[in-house]
Amino acid sequence: MKTTSQILTTAIIGLLSYTSSLACSVLYYIDSKTGKIYVVNSEDYWLDVEAYIQIEPRSRNKFARLWYGWNDFAQGGVNEKGLFFDAANTPEQERIKGYGNPKNNLGDKLLANCSTVEEALEYLEKKHIALNNSHMMFGDRTGKAVVVEWVDGERKLHWLKGNKLIMTNFLLSNPEAGNYPCYRYNSIAERITEMENSGEEINLLKVGNTFGQAVQPPRKNQEGRLGGTVYVSFINITDSIFYLSYKLSNKNVIKLDLKNEFGKTKRKKIRLEQFFKN
Repeated sequence: MKTTSQILTTAIIGLLSYTSSLACSVLYYIDSKTGKIYVVNSEDYWLDVEAYIQIEPRSRNKFARLWYGWNDFAQGGVNEKGLFFDAANTPEQERIKGYGNPKNNLGDKLLANCSTVEEALEYLEKKHIALNNSHMMFGDRTGKAVVVEWVDGERKLHWLKGNKLIMTNFLLSNPEAGNYPCYRYNSIAERITEMENSGEEINLLKVGNTFGQAVQPPRKNQEGRLGGTVYVSFINITDSIFYLSYKLSNKNVIKLDLKNEFGKTKRKKIRLEQFFKN
């Protein structure tokens, strides 16, 4: 049996060539046999960023939630109701009149106040938020998932069809705008097909390994700054289990029982660099 620390063993082998350090890949997947829901996210950025996991306790009017990111800004996360979100940069679009980009920690607010995909979409409308350089994926415990984009002055919704929804860095509504074709998107889709055709039992490890050619190994840019995959998160939404692998290391893996974490009353911050040094 493979251990937790081996989740990315396959993922690190046979990587394709490095492209941009400012990239992201996200997958929402439903096992058609068991109905279990899995989410995987690869966050690619500068490796010197001070990334951390933030866990906020339940309060009178807010849901307990976990998010990951840096600089007091959630890049993605999940809450006690099973609502998941993540975002990815896309080619810039014109701003929509009357709408704008968030000026605060949008992800934390979404997870604190919304329990379903529909509620998250309603929250964005209520706050008149329309990202002009990113799109967002929402998925929940009921099996609903959507990618929301703002293109050509309109909101575009790409709902889950079948049992998988993939998001990288091109606009599903307008691929010609840039970052397309995307080898990461195609690789994840192809590996999902291979996984399903294998006839083997599907679990979080197998779903996570569909990202084997989507992660990015460390590489310096022309200025000498090191970029690549900062972390890969794995979430079993059905069973409320969370894993995170830091900087593509099989030794730097953290596992959290979300039912236990969301039952605690104190805020918790896990600084990844510091955590794995101890």
